[in-house]
Amino acid sequence: MRTATIHRETSESTITLTLNVDGDGTSSIDTGVPFYDHMLTALSRHSLINLDVHARGDIEVDVHHTVEDTAICFGEALREALGDKRGIRRFGDATVPLDEALARAVVDISGRPYLVHDGEPAGQEYHLIGGHFTGSMTRHVFESIAFHAGICLHVDVIRGRDPHHIVEAQFKALARALRIAVEPDPRVTAIPSTKGSL
Repeated sequence: MRTATIHRETSESTITLTLNVDGDGTSSIDTGVPFYDHMLTALSRHSLINLDVHARGDIEVDVHHTVEDTAICFGEALREALGDKRGIRRFGDATVPLDEALARAVVDISGRPYLVHDGEPAGQEYHLIGGHFTGSMTRHVFESIAFHAGICLHVDVIRGRDPHHIVEAQFKALARALRIAVEPDPRVTAIPSTKGSL
């Protein structure tokens, strides 16, 4: 089983995160940021990555530290759980609707961190969703995951009006793309790279 546990403690947050890449989408999420819990639950459910997160941070200051540090832990755990990435499909993409919103995510488990995030409507970054989660945090979560997991990630919002739907469609698209990319490919036994290393 491809699993990892990351514990991260700073003056701003304390986080313990465990994931199982070969799971069934079961999760137990408690970050103190309800909308973020909702997004991480969706990420787990639709990627089939089992996820257990317990985070406590200085959310009385801002949710930024807790949200970012949890994303860092997710990225580090994903990288550790995948090991040398031998036998995986490596690439995954998904386009996911949520009512009027439509988002696409494309993933390369490349070992080279990169994020392209585009298409959110003007002002999305200023919306306060669920009373805590600022729209600008969406990009920051994806950036933190990409850089700490060592993946190339493209996320595009194709259309959308409701801020909640716009964020959730992106998380679900990422989940479905990850599900494909980390899957074992029965035709591949080596590391899926001409370089022999990812």
